Amino acid sequence: MHKPITVISERNSVFRQRVEVDGLEDLAADVPPVVGGDGSAPDPHDYFDIALGTCKAITVQMYAKRKQWPLEGITVTVQRDDSQETKGVYKLAVTMTFHGIDDAEQRARLEDISHRCPIQRLMTTSTVEITTSAT
Repeated sequence: MHKPITVISERNSVFRQRVEVDGLEDLAADVPPVVGGDGSAPDPHDYFDIALGTCKAITVQMYAKRKQWPLEGITVTVQRDDSQETKGVYKLAVTMTFHGIDDAEQRARLEDISHRCPIQRLMTTSTVEITTSAT
């Protein structure tokens, strides 16, 4: 089991949260001014989208490294369309640029591999159970 992630409300701030992940540099989360926050950090939706983009990038890099392909880097852009979120539809359009890969077949294979990243599978095929308790 993983160590817990701790979220602590920051004093002197409306909605900003400090996020502690064991042994790593602290992160922050906030909400945009349009909903009463300061917009000083990514919001929870951003972190959801970030999880997908970073997982795809890492998955592709691991595969290319194992195959010894000349991938120099990857740029992943995640565009959110949450206009139908209240109806249960949350769309993410992902664009990937593979730096150093000119071979069309390798690029197609890397795109295919990106669909197998654990976060995409979690987002699209898993049942997530959440329990919440107050102390």
